[in-house]
Amino acid sequence: MALLLPNGEESSARRPSPLAAASVRGLGRRLARAGADQQLAVHAVHYRYRGWNGDEAHLAQDAAWAADEAVRRYGDVPVCLVGLGMGGRAALRTAGHEAVNSVVALAPWLPEEDGTAPAEPVRQLAGRHVLIVHGTNDARTDPELSFRLAARAKKANREVCRFEVHADGHGLSQYRDEVLALAEDFVLGVLFGRAFSRPVQDALAAPPPLGLRMPLAAGFGRSLRH
Repeated sequence: MALLLPNGEESSARRPSPLAAASVRGLGRRLARAGADQQLAVHAVHYRYRGWNGDEAHLAQDAAWAADEAVRRYGDVPVCLVGLGMGGRAALRTAGHEAVNSVVALAPWLPEEDGTAPAEPVRQLAGRHVLIVHGTNDARTDPELSFRLAARAKKANREVCRFEVHADGHGLSQYRDEVLALAEDFVLGVLFGRAFSRPVQDALAAPPPLGLRMPLAAGFGRSLRH
């Protein structure tokens, strides 16, 4: 089961924009096609509110509700949370749910680390496979923050890797095909035990910072697992 968590905003009590779900639709179709033989179920989560909203963490609450609903509908199946932007933060925050075995966070929005608030937690990532992907030219969500989170998580969990998409921005549109192929490779590996591609294997095995600053090569996905 893959649950897709669309982007959101830092603060807003408005209903989500229809465009939010559209941002993960292409990835959802790709995962559904790739996992069709294993009957992979893919669902996009529809948030109650547009914003994270501070301590309320509404998007993480909705992600946890969706994981509960997945268990209710499908039984004891592993769940991969796949989030974009603020949805990436929700995926990382909700990883401790008992049904979740893995997380994909694409350009995750994370709060600034200025010493006035607790650091974003990583304890819930223990025992989960974690993939973070970030464009090095992201002007909306600082890629250095996702690197720091990954470095903290890696200390207690070897199954954490992070890829950098050089010269790409927040939407990861310049290397969209490569990012989708990487997400597909990871999701099918964590949910169905398929062998990861060599770059993912190397990223998971490499010590920090190498496995957390792994460059996503142009053309990734054209010859997976070779």
